[in-house]
Amino acid sequence: MSAVARRLKPLFDRVLVSKAIAETKTAGGIILPEAAAKAPNEATVLAVGPGFRKEDGSYVATAVAVGDKVLLPEYGGTAITLDKEDFFIFRDSELLGTLE
Repeated sequence: MSAVARRLKPLFDRVLVSKAIAETKTAGGIILPEAAAKAPNEATVLAVGPGFRKEDGSYVATAVAVGDKVLLPEYGGTAITLDKEDFFIFRDSELLGTLE
């Protein structure tokens, strides 16, 4: 895990993720141009907030944990760059699911 991920603690039900890198070569060894390489919608959870706060002040914990592989929606999230690394912050409810 990067030093940035250890320093940044998401608030409420937000989740900090690092997207998987797009494949630049096929299984057969053919190098793909950037235009043909589709951005993957998989990511690894680096940090999670404490959860959603209910009206009584208690928290509903996030559904994912640090280290989980998650499926992201095609659009959404907030892109951030810290120390020349790209990360994304999503709300817990925006994540589509976990990958086994």
